[in-house]
Amino acid sequence: MGDEEKQTPATLEISMENGNLKEEKTTSNDEPEIKYGGIKAMPFVIGNETFEKLGTVGSSTNLAVYLTTVFNMKSVKATTLLNVFNGTTNLAPLIGAYLSDTYFGRYWTLGFASVFSFLGMVVLMLTAAISTMHPPKCAPGAVCAGPTSWQLAFLLSGFAFLIIGAGGIRPCNLAFGADQFNPNTESGKRGITSFFNWYYFTFTFAMMISVTGIVYVQSNVSWAIGLGIPAFLMLLSCVTFFVGTRIYVIVKPQGSPITSIVQVLVAATKKRGLKVPDNSAMSLFNYIPAKSINSKLPRTEQFRCLDKAAIITDENQINLDGTAANPWKLCSVQQVEEVKCLLRIIPIWSTSILYQIPLLQQQTYVVFQALQMDRRLGSTNFKVPAATYIIFTMLTLSIWIPLYDRIIVPFLQRLTGKDGGITLLQRMGIGMILAILCTVVSGLVEENRRHIALTRPPLGQTNKGGSISSMSGMWLIPQLALAGLSEGFNYIAQIEFYYKQFPENMRSIAGSAFFAGGALSNYLCGFLVSIVHQITSGSKTGDWLDDDLNKGKLDYFYYVIAGLGILNFGYFLLCAKWYRYKDADDSTVGMATKGI
Repeated sequence: MGDEEKQTPATLEISMENGNLKEEKTTSNDEPEIKYGGIKAMPFVIGNETFEKLGTVGSSTNLAVYLTTVFNMKSVKATTLLNVFNGTTNLAPLIGAYLSDTYFGRYWTLGFASVFSFLGMVVLMLTAAISTMHPPKCAPGAVCAGPTSWQLAFLLSGFAFLIIGAGGIRPCNLAFGADQFNPNTESGKRGITSFFNWYYFTFTFAMMISVTGIVYVQSNVSWAIGLGIPAFLMLLSCVTFFVGTRIYVIVKPQGSPITSIVQVLVAATKKRGLKVPDNSAMSLFNYIPAKSINSKLPRTEQFRCLDKAAIITDENQINLDGTAANPWKLCSVQQVEEVKCLLRIIPIWSTSILYQIPLLQQQTYVVFQALQMDRRLGSTNFKVPAATYIIFTMLTLSIWIPLYDRIIVPFLQRLTGKDGGITLLQRMGIGMILAILCTVVSGLVEENRRHIALTRPPLGQTNKGGSISSMSGMWLIPQLALAGLSEGFNYIAQIEFYYKQFPENMRSIAGSAFFAGGALSNYLCGFLVSIVHQITSGSKTGDWLDDDLNKGKLDYFYYVIAGLGILNFGYFLLCAKWYRYKDADDSTVGMATKGI
C-alpha cells in the first residue's frame, strides 16, 4: 500500500492506439504522481463485486421461504422481520459513508465490511447445517414449533453481521471502483462509465444465478449446501479484493462534508436578523478553495435565508489566505449553495420511499403467491422454486437496459435535443407509473388465482395446509416484468440523479441516499403489513394477509398500495416542477434546468 498512500493527484491516461491499450503518465510540478490502476485493477474490483453480489444475493433472495419453512415462522412475522432487516441493511450505508469519508477511507471500509458479510453468511449456513440451530421440521397439518429464544438470537446475529457488511460495501463499492480511473482525462471518464456498466451487469448476473441455481439447491437439495455456497463465494470476494491491494489507488479520507453543512446552518441562524443585500456580489463572502474538488455553483434565489451565512459583517475576519477566520460565523456562497443542493434533493428523495413499496412486494408476497400456484414447467414434473420467479424482473431489466441505451436514447435525443433523450426526473416519473401498473396487475392476478383455487380442484397442499391453485405460476410474469421496467427507469435514474446533483465531496452520501430511501421503504412496508394484518384480522372480510392466501384478500392489499402510489406520484410531480438542477442559475432557468 505504500506507494498509493504517498500519491494524491490523479494522472494516468488509458487510451487505445492501433487496437492496443496505451498508458500515458502526466505529473504535476508540485505534487507527486498517482499511478492509476485503471483497467489493471478491474479484474480485482469487478471480481470482488461479482462474488460479493453472488454471496449476499444468494443468501437473501430465498430468506422468506427459509424463515417460513425451516424456522416455522408465520408469513406476516417473516415478512415483517425481513422488512426490518432489509430496511436496516439499507439504512446502515449512511453510517458507513460517514465513517468512510471521515476516518477509514473506502479501501479499509470495504475490506472490513467484506469480512463481516462473510461472517454473517457463515452464521446463516450454520443455522441450517446444525439441527439444534433451528426448530424441528414441521409435519403437514401439524402445529409447528417456532424457534427458541437462543435459536432466534443466533439467526439475528447473522443478520447483524450482514447489516454491518452492507453498511460498508454499499456506499463505497461504486466510488472505490471509480477511484481507479483518472477523472481528469477522457479515457478515465470512459473507464468510469464502463465500470458503471459492468457493475450493473454483474448485479444482474448475480441475481439471475442466485434466483435460479442457488435457490434451486436451497429448495430442492439442501438448505445447508444452498447457504454454504454463498458463504464460499463471499470468501472468494474477500480474497479477490485483498489480492489487488498493490494495484489500487487508495484515497485517504478527507473529512466529512457534514461539518460544512452544519456550519452554514449555524452561521445563518446567528445572522437571522440580517437582510440579504441586493448587491450580493460585493456583500457576500465568495471564497472557493484552490484545491476544492467541487464544481463552482452559481448563486440561486431559493432558500434565501441561508444566504445570510455568507454576509460579511464588521465582526467577521478573513485570513490572509482568503479563508474565514471563524467558519461557524462566516461561510462562503459556495458552501451555502452546496447546502441548497442537498435541501433541493430531499423532497425528490422522499418520493422514493412510497415508490419502492410495490417493488418490495414482488420480493416477498409474490413468493407466497407462487407457493400456492402451479409451478410445474410445461408438461414435466419439474417445479420452479417459488423464489426463482423473481428472475423475470432481472431478465426484463437486462434486456431493457441495452435496448434503451442503444436504440431508444439516440432516437429521443434526435427528437428532443436533450442529453439522454429525456431528463432524469422524467425517467423517475415513468418508473413510478410502471410501479403503479405493476401493483394493479398483481391485484388482478391474485384475485384470479384465489378464485381458481376456491372453485376448481386443487393440485395439492402447501406445508402449512393451504390448497395449491391450478393457475400457472407463469401468470406472475407480467407483474414481475413491469417491476423490472420500473426499476430500469426509476432506480437507475435515481442513482444517476444523486451522483450528478450532490456536490462532488458528498459522493459517498449520494451513494447511500438510494439505500436510505430503500431503508425507510422497508420499514414503512413492514408497518403497513402489520397494521393491515391487525385491522383486518377481526373484520368481516377476514385477515387480508392470512398465511393461507386462499383465505385472505391479498389483492385488496395490492390495491391499497396502488392508491398510495397514485398519491405519491402527484407529490412527485409537484417536487419535480419545483426542483432546480445543480448547474442552473436564475438567469438560465428553463425546461432543461427547472423541474421536469
